[in-house]
Amino acid sequence: MNVYLDNSATTKLDERVFEKMKPFMRDEYGNASAIHSMGQRNHLVLIKAKEDIAKILHCDKDNIIFTAGATESNNMIIKGVMVGNRKKGKHILVSSIEHPSVLKPAEQLKAEGFDVELIPVNSAGIVDLEKIKKMVRPDTILISVMAVNNEIGTIQPVEKIGAFAKKNGILFHVDAVQAVPYLNIDIKKWNADFLSLSAHKFYGPKGIGLAYINRKVNVHPVIAGGGQEYGLRGGTYNIPGIVGMVEALKLAYAERDSYIRKVTELKNHLWGRIQKEIDDVYINGDTINRTPNNLNLRIERIEGEAILMDLSVKGVYVSTGSACSAENLRASGVLKAIGLKGELLNSNIRMTLGRFNTKEEMDYTVDCLKDTVKRLRSFTPITKAYGA
Repeated sequence: MNVYLDNSATTKLDERVFEKMKPFMRDEYGNASAIHSMGQRNHLVLIKAKEDIAKILHCDKDNIIFTAGATESNNMIIKGVMVGNRKKGKHILVSSIEHPSVLKPAEQLKAEGFDVELIPVNSAGIVDLEKIKKMVRPDTILISVMAVNNEIGTIQPVEKIGAFAKKNGILFHVDAVQAVPYLNIDIKKWNADFLSLSAHKFYGPKGIGLAYINRKVNVHPVIAGGGQEYGLRGGTYNIPGIVGMVEALKLAYAERDSYIRKVTELKNHLWGRIQKEIDDVYINGDTINRTPNNLNLRIERIEGEAILMDLSVKGVYVSTGSACSAENLRASGVLKAIGLKGELLNSNIRMTLGRFNTKEEMDYTVDCLKDTVKRLRSFTPITKAYGA
């Protein structure tokens, strides 16, 4: 049996989404920027896509910019906003547990003379608004806080942060990649000036995402080209990908209640058995304010990489953190930020459930994990939990 439990890294393309994409891959392949009728048909598809997305995200359709994914969107927003507004200030606040596609551009800005500060989180992985209030300065241009953490699944108080930012004239960015469909994304209610999404996180195609851009704000374009997307993002429109993303987003929210109910039941069954049958296993992050599909587990006295590889041989696919930094085996910055130290930093795996998982798979996973833990712990000289 193969069990895929890495749905926060990417998801399987839903067959219904693929069917919607097919005509635009084979027949309706015209360039949406072309003025002939074949191109203009796809231009209308493009406009309709933005209208449909705007209804779901509660935003202005003209502020939606299509990108190759959230990594591009985050770079566009973090770099574009700060460079475009450098005369007003050079200070940016970024939460310490952001995705690398936010943290790395921020680091690049720092090297260019911008003042970047990381907002700390508590031991549950939640950003404290009161700390943000103390960190803002007259020259603070942007605050960036993700809606849901990609590693530990914690949900951030983005609505409260957005209200504070707006009241104080500070721009606000939300990386909402892991929020679909767990949160009802409401850009207006969140007071978000900028937001990022990737279709492949919610059963859509890879290589397509969006950046919500408040077009009243001066944003320096990161990708210059043929003038597409109001000059903010050059490049030929990926119409099959756009169609797929819209369909995936529609399905995600149309089936939201049943989906959340399913992954919650599966997660509870999986975690219930693990708690009863394996010693010294703990959940990282907030146990309440988190998405129901995420189990980031600290399995003490074993290295997470060893667990991952052993489970992979058995056909169970998990991760040790962000897939975008999987080639870099340094300890997770997120786990460091919530206070884990020493050996505990390397004893973690992430299981993220999704639409296509079953109860049978959860039982198989527990059986495999029990065998893996027993075997690997037999090799370690440590005979008790690190913190005991």
